[in-house]
Amino acid sequence: MAMLVLATQAFPDRVVVATVDHGLRADAAGEAAMVAACCADLRVAHRILTPDAPLSGASIQAVARHARYALLGEWALSAGATLLLTAHHADDQAETFLMRAARGSGPGGLAGIRQRWVWEQHRWHGGYPRGGVVAVADMAALPVVRPLLGWRRADLRQIAEAAAIPFVDDPSNTDARYDRVRVRQLLATGDALDAGGIARSAAICAEIDRDFAATIDWLRRTRMCAGDAYACCYDMAGLPRELRRRLTRDAIGYVRDVCAINEGNWSDGTNVEALLDALESGRSATQAGVMASAEGDQWRFRQAPPRRSR
Repeated sequence: MAMLVLATQAFPDRVVVATVDHGLRADAAGEAAMVAACCADLRVAHRILTPDAPLSGASIQAVARHARYALLGEWALSAGATLLLTAHHADDQAETFLMRAARGSGPGGLAGIRQRWVWEQHRWHGGYPRGGVVAVADMAALPVVRPLLGWRRADLRQIAEAAAIPFVDDPSNTDARYDRVRVRQLLATGDALDAGGIARSAAICAEIDRDFAATIDWLRRTRMCAGDAYACCYDMAGLPRELRRRLTRDAIGYVRDVCAINEGNWSDGTNVEALLDALESGRSATQAGVMASAEGDQWRFRQAPPRRSR
């Protein structure tokens, strides 16, 4: 709601707004209606977005996040928007950093919430990906920007209060069943932990990650081996572990895309250390629906065969 105030003042008559009701809480519909009423007072166009089917899964917050960006991306493109803004702030960044540090993430994961990334809408050719055509029929790109990533949560609350704009404290933000909430409580009670300083560390990791990304672009061109279009193979000879780690993530992401794999949670910051250990010792292993095997220095990645049921 603070971002709504700031955006409408910075870009009058150029803002459209959407609220996602995931259908996970009974109060969510009323909260979305509150946003709609506020937007009506500000004379800003507003839409309430809901998933086509009920959300479920072991990691419901990750499922909800995926559904949310899909809904927002489709809506933004249909509305003719050129940017999608989300209100992630420095406290969110600090929480993400600590959560990923606890899971053993490297610079890519510790970079946390990106200041800017691109959401892509893919519409495949008929029969893709198993119809023999490895191409995208239609692709639209939408930049996602976090303009408040350097702002603290308390500052944003003050802006909303000063503007007399309504807002809601989401009860899921205090539900200790979620990892993020437990980290949030640690930051709130631990005097030795400075959320602003942690967020700055994440920004440094993001800069390192960008430099590595440029190196990976070069390695992708020079180290990729010929093979099946639905698989990926890299020559890892002589490469340090961090570059192997990044090429491994790149290969898994490629195979998941071309084979339309939805199994497992996957992101650029996912921990792949156990997979690397297996490949460096010459063993095969599977992660996120992708089978990886090592033939000397050549590491091959392909869709994992379906699991046998008992």
